[in-house]
Amino acid sequence: MTVREKIENNEKNMLSDKACLSVNTQGRKILEDKCPLRTDFQRDRDRIIHSNSFRRLKHKTQVFLSPEGDHYRTRLTHTLEVSQIARTIANGLYLNEDLTEAIALGHDLGHTPFGHAGERALNSVMPEGFRHFEQSLRVVERLEKSGKGLNLTYEVRDGIVCHTRGKEADTLEGRIVKLADKIAYINHDIDDAVRAGVMCEEDIPLAIRKELGFKKSARINTMVLDVVENSVDDIVFSDRIQQPFDELHSFMFDKVYTNPVCKGEETKAIEIIIRLYDYFLNNPEKISKAYQYIIDEESVSRAACDYIAGMSDRYLLAVYKKIFIPDSWVDIGLEEEY
Repeated sequence: MTVREKIENNEKNMLSDKACLSVNTQGRKILEDKCPLRTDFQRDRDRIIHSNSFRRLKHKTQVFLSPEGDHYRTRLTHTLEVSQIARTIANGLYLNEDLTEAIALGHDLGHTPFGHAGERALNSVMPEGFRHFEQSLRVVERLEKSGKGLNLTYEVRDGIVCHTRGKEADTLEGRIVKLADKIAYINHDIDDAVRAGVMCEEDIPLAIRKELGFKKSARINTMVLDVVENSVDDIVFSDRIQQPFDELHSFMFDKVYTNPVCKGEETKAIEIIIRLYDYFLNNPEKISKAYQYIIDEESVSRAACDYIAGMSDRYLLAVYKKIFIPDSWVDIGLEEEY
């Protein structure tokens, strides 16, 4: 037996009958020989980690635009926290941890620079709209590896595109990631907001803290344990935890997500993205060579959107300065990275 076959046998013997076993995958769009060492889901995880899009997440905004300090979350650290929480839940439910991890690591690959402000900007100009979860699927299917895509399994692709809203993922592993994403961001956003001086832990209503916990680690532990103890045919909170979780989300919306300290610069970010999009729409030859095949096969607007969505915050600003700011005003070192 190969190492992969031994792992597949272990899955059959150890995982729940509700788990998605790697031997039962619906497969890839393009048939490939099996790896002797890794299951299909492990292979997908590795492809995502080694992708260009994954590496660029380290310089993409989570909530705070260009925060001063090394400890604020980026889109990459958010992704890693989602992965950790999702794997813990999957392990507790005897579901497929490898599948869960692959989905978690790939769920935000299509997120724009400047966080949800960038998403709103592209959504306002793209004829068909823009949603980051759909872009994440497009990244792994269409954009990575110079248009070849990563050729991931159906289950990973399904979990990625279903991680936010709309259709529920076909697998419980995919549904874990959807809930783990919420657990991660609401807790690390509290942490970042406290660090920024926007709020303090004591601002959270006492009734919520009594139910969920008085600090980040306690809240995450409460939520994860509740999911593990109450999930059978679906991945859910108990009613006892769902209510204070919803109340905490409403509190964060009022205190942080609409706070001018956190969002005061978003208007500028949106204007920059829209101006860049219009520029590329009228100057398609200026779009990176890596996206010229999108112009040929789809449209200029699609190529401009893909190019901008893939940029990190700092690369987008460098491109903007190069195009719109006279060279004599600013010294920019800009390389063709994408």
